[in-house]
Amino acid sequence: MPVRLRKLIGTVLIVVLVILYALIATTVASNRLGESAWWVHLIFFAVSGLVWVIPAMFIIRWMERPEGGKPDP
Repeated sequence: MPVRLRKLIGTVLIVVLVILYALIATTVASNRLGESAWWVHLIFFAVSGLVWVIPAMFIIRWMERPEGGKPDP
């Protein structure tokens, strides 16, 4: 697959990931954290604000692979 096409697909996937993840995190927060203490909100949003980076990291790594398909050593 050409690198430019892989980058286009990866960019679209990251945008979709961020939108879906934000909707899911907001839904969970509003359904579960309504009456919780401020520090529970802080921990939840700190963790959920960073967790999306893990799948995005794999997408970016896939996007940056050379055209042959095997990563550089």
